[in-house]
Amino acid sequence: MTEKIVLAQREHKSVERQGQLVYKIFDGHFPISDVLNEALNQARVWESGLSIPKVLEIQRLGDRLAIVMEHVGGEPLDKIMDRNPQKAGELMNRFVDIQLETQSRTVRLLNVMKEKMVRQISEAPLDPTIRYDLHTRVEAMPRKTKLCHGDFNPSNVLINEDGSHAILDWSHATQGDPAADAARTYLIFKLLGQNERAEAYAETYCLKAAIKRNEVNKWLPIVAGCQTLKGDDKEKEFLLRWVNVFEFE
Repeated sequence: MTEKIVLAQREHKSVERQGQLVYKIFDGHFPISDVLNEALNQARVWESGLSIPKVLEIQRLGDRLAIVMEHVGGEPLDKIMDRNPQKAGELMNRFVDIQLETQSRTVRLLNVMKEKMVRQISEAPLDPTIRYDLHTRVEAMPRKTKLCHGDFNPSNVLINEDGSHAILDWSHATQGDPAADAARTYLIFKLLGQNERAEAYAETYCLKAAIKRNEVNKWLPIVAGCQTLKGDDKEKEFLLRWVNVFEFE
């Protein structure tokens, strides 16, 4: 029997490898529709030609559901960054290049980012006045259709010894504005307390994407408001501070 190796463990899900297969296993807290949507997102993105694990099937394991995908190997980029601080600039450049490659694609059948944000803000634990302001801001933003990962951070990027890479976790994928996806990545670094990395990321991303920093900044209150639906009280408190910063230069 093939040995089971636990690759990641979260509160309501785990990722396990058996031979050349990887099982992303969800407990009963996850609606079936969410599991199916994640698998469908990943299948559609894989068909675009990006380097991501191929979804093979969905299995029921007792009272749990599992997305079964091919094993792609590699080490998470965040661990490589932590181990090689002397290569911080080089690794950040690689990280941004992979994100920009992702955002160069169009996957038409994914959820529309702005529509998803409107739903999230409506459900978020926000003051009605702030909720109205954020809805107004979303409506005023450009409607773009580029592939956006939705949780693009170094722990979701695997790098192999031969230099190849793969991108994991497509549960939040949408079609929308790449600058909003960059705002989400910036906030992830800030949430982790990695302020130096956050600023290096923003500078590198804007330079390589040939956009002004303000194009990312104007999404920050909106993205922060959407993210207050998740996380613990400390994370929500942090995000609410960004929601309440209404103007960025």
